[in-house]
Amino acid sequence: MIVDTLIHARWIIPVEPEYVTYEHHSLVIDNGIIIDLLPTDDAKKKYHGRLIENLTDHALLPGLINCHTHAAMTLMRGIADDLSLMDWLQNHIWPLEQKWMGEAFVKDGTDLAIAEMILGGTTCFNDMYFFPEITARQAIYHGIRAAIGLIVIDFPSAWAHNANEYIDKGLTLHEQLLSSELCTTTFAPHAPYTVSNEPLQKIKTLANQLKIPIHMHIHETLYEVEQAQLQSGQRPLQRLHELGLVNPSLIAVHMTQLTDEEIRLFAESGAHIVHCPESNLKLASGFCQVAKCLNAGINVALGTDGAASNNDLDMFGEMRTAALLGKAVAADATAISAMTALRMATLNGAKALGIDAQCGSLSLGKSADVIAIDLNHLETQPLYCPISQIVYAASRQQVTEVWIAGKRLLKQRQLTTINIDQLKTNITNWQNQLSS
Repeated sequence: MIVDTLIHARWIIPVEPEYVTYEHHSLVIDNGIIIDLLPTDDAKKKYHGRLIENLTDHALLPGLINCHTHAAMTLMRGIADDLSLMDWLQNHIWPLEQKWMGEAFVKDGTDLAIAEMILGGTTCFNDMYFFPEITARQAIYHGIRAAIGLIVIDFPSAWAHNANEYIDKGLTLHEQLLSSELCTTTFAPHAPYTVSNEPLQKIKTLANQLKIPIHMHIHETLYEVEQAQLQSGQRPLQRLHELGLVNPSLIAVHMTQLTDEEIRLFAESGAHIVHCPESNLKLASGFCQVAKCLNAGINVALGTDGAASNNDLDMFGEMRTAALLGKAVAADATAISAMTALRMATLNGAKALGIDAQCGSLSLGKSADVIAIDLNHLETQPLYCPISQIVYAASRQQVTEVWIAGKRLLKQRQLTTINIDQLKTNITNWQNQLSS
């Protein structure tokens, strides 16, 4: 049988089923879909590939899913470091956005983020930022999968003047993306402290009608929770629960301030959490009780947050940090295993976004969103357990190949859809403007 792509690998880690590593197996891709996974000797007899890859030192994984980004903000990487969240936002980031944010800013910042993510093995990102139509356009152009956040805040920006205009523009974009094979949408109200009850109720109704998730920063800092209690007598999560937003469509980002009772109620709701360990550490925002949340049955995914607060889009770093920090917070070395961290960076993210039928694991019938990691580096030798080695020792620089929907976006560490020289010129121009 003739197929589009036949990849012979040293190891294949499908994520589904868990804790499974296939040795000397092959992945068979046709029309952008995984159609078989079988021993290499059998694959060579059964299939003839138009493209054949022999990756004798590599592990194949499902592409990583960065479940919380602000892609365009990559242009502000390192511009206001070592500050608390509200100081960072109010006195540095928001003023710069007010001055410079527009279509060109979002286009070039998103291109930079996409290049970094593909190079690091990320094949899907869940974004929240202004001018989301530009983010979607660039994602489609470069061939990366994306969940495009239809951002809503109460305040005017260069993109919209009030909550109703944000929602109307978001609905228009949602309609435009319905036929896209790569881009889905989420409603993205920024946070409880920037979105009032009326637009939140409207978003809840529309999300139910359109069957799309709601992606929102929630309980990011103790300050946020304390201010909400002073102003309304309620913790933000309680307010959102009373508004009917805490349900299976909710993707709650950060969640560093949770009581045991909130964890129990959140688990019962079927909602999802996105853990951003490195951003939370850098901004001293607090610690998500990941082990408690997982043990309660909550689906916990991983995100980097924006590169302006991280300062990278490195999902390998997030996996390692999530595992190590999770153990320390739980005071239990078994709390977050390497396999758990890998699942958080792949299948759990797909489940949160409602696209786990398409991606998140190397399962037959799913899209061929595949990455190859070269484990024949001194830093990952000797090798006893590929899963452990990938999470605790490997780096994103060891990703050599990336396919998304069967299309190759990274070949031997070279991007196939992005002109790096032109991108660097664009970024230098922005650096000169933003630092002036």
